[in-house]
Amino acid sequence: MNRTANIERKTKETQINLNLNLDGGGRAQINTGIGFFDHMLVSLAKHGFLDLDLTIAGDLQIDGHHSVEDAGIVFGTALKEALGDKAGIRRYGHAILPMDDALVLCAIDLGGRPYFDYDATFSGPSVGALDTGLVREFFHALTYAAAMNLHIKVLSGHNDHHIIEAMFKAFANALSQALSYEPRLTGTLSTKGVLA
Repeated sequence: MNRTANIERKTKETQINLNLNLDGGGRAQINTGIGFFDHMLVSLAKHGFLDLDLTIAGDLQIDGHHSVEDAGIVFGTALKEALGDKAGIRRYGHAILPMDDALVLCAIDLGGRPYFDYDATFSGPSVGALDTGLVREFFHALTYAAAMNLHIKVLSGHNDHHIIEAMFKAFANALSQALSYEPRLTGTLSTKGVLA
């Protein structure tokens, strides 16, 4: 099965082109116009073993909100499309990931019912050109576009760069687990028979 998606989204605020391969090797070509956000998406691809090409031309003269939120929408849409009927996947994934002072928990269910829970605070308003408040917006948009259940909790940490990077890497690890195939499984991992 070819688990790929190519999504284009054009609005008055952003123009986005995304190519996603769920069975890649962690290769990424990212250009969002927000350097630290690019770095996080490259980490997501690398640690999630995804191939990801993403280009965004957004209204950064206003701020980064539309670009980051729309990136979440497009990534979530691509994830949902690439997964298809989700036959054979493990469905659940989780990680508790350390990065220096930061420790982050992430848990995922690709069961088709969107729910997002997020517990994080930051000491500063931004890391590089990324508004720290937009981290929540990215994951929230992704969750609902992909119709997934996502919990992210910062267990400890004081350096905002480390906390955010641990979030993206924990998400990548949990997603990689949830996307992986279970050889003992026939059909979907649901007593209903469908994951939607």
